Order: sequence, then C-alpha cells, then structure tokens
Amino acid sequence: MPLTLAKPGETNCIQKITGKDDVRQHLAEMGFVVGEQVRVVTEIGGNVILQVKESRVALSKAMANRIQIG
Repeated sequence: MPLTLAKPGETNCIQKITGKDDVRQHLAEMGFVVGEQVRVVTEIGGNVILQVKESRVALSKAMANRIQIG
C-alpha cells in the first residue's frame, strides 16, 4: 500500500519505490530505500512528515504515494 495510507505513529518497512529514475534517486538520497523503516509522524497541509533513519522529512502526498510499504 502507499505510504499515505499509513496512520501517524505507525512504523513500516519500505517495499518498493515507483517513479522515474530521477525521482527514485532523489528519494534514495533522502534515505528512502527498500528495506528501510519509515514512520509517519504527522500530516500537515497536504504534506506528510516522516521519520526515516535519524531524520524527519516532509514530503508532498504525491511524492509519498510513490513509496510502497508493507
């Protein structure tokens, strides 16, 4: 399921990242790689605040929809 369907506070494992090569590369540079744990912190104004590795990152819903979790 896409990351945007996860509830705040849930920790999930990234299963797949979709999109063009440059989009996947950009997400990988921020720490979003297959097998990594990601937690939804909150959702504010159409953006999703995520905890990945030791960082908090804000992504648009469109970008977060490219991250598939399981």
